[in-house]
Amino acid sequence: MPKEHILAVDDEEDILELIQFNLNREGYKVSCAISGEDALRKVSTKNPDLILLDLMLPDLDGFAVARRLKEDPKRRHIPIIMLTAKGEESDIVTGLELGADDYIVKPFSPRILIARVRTLLRRIDSKDSTIDVLEIKDLVIDPIKHIVMVKGEAVELTVSEFQILYFLAKKPGWVFTRSKIVDEIRGNNYAVTDRSVDVQIVGLRKKLKECGTYIETVRGVGYRFGE
Repeated sequence: MPKEHILAVDDEEDILELIQFNLNREGYKVSCAISGEDALRKVSTKNPDLILLDLMLPDLDGFAVARRLKEDPKRRHIPIIMLTAKGEESDIVTGLELGADDYIVKPFSPRILIARVRTLLRRIDSKDSTIDVLEIKDLVIDPIKHIVMVKGEAVELTVSEFQILYFLAKKPGWVFTRSKIVDEIRGNNYAVTDRSVDVQIVGLRKKLKECGTYIETVRGVGYRFGE
């Protein structure tokens, strides 16, 4: 059974060869792009299920590519894993603010690459009919259809934002640390900073508008969904 189609974007041929070889071996179909403009062209023609996006690219950098994709109603649903050479917090936070769902720091091991890709695609494709639809006042969260509604209007969330929202909303009143939130949605020992979790929460509150107040900050501890 054919697996998902992944677009790998990087201006280093050896990196592209490494990505393509390892993902092909796992059964994924892989296309490659060597620049930002090349990536945008291939997204429009190949409709990938996931994009691995390097930040340092000729012509358009990864941030500009991500911004254009998230501004396009037909493309904004495509999950993005950003590849960053230095792993500096400022780059990671900027990527998350633009709507990236994950990031991998270079140099990376093929096993980590495969695990991150598999985990993100699994979360997107989950169709578990036993998962409950949550209705909290003006907010509706449907994890089966991956839809969030505020006062009857659909809200566009990234995969990570959706996962955080659903995780918190399932247990109103429970307080979770940032590390616990990350462990729940991405697995143990995931390299993340407190700042990047805060960025996701800020984005969630903004998109949820008045329902954003349902997510409460517990100073010195973490976050909870109000009872």
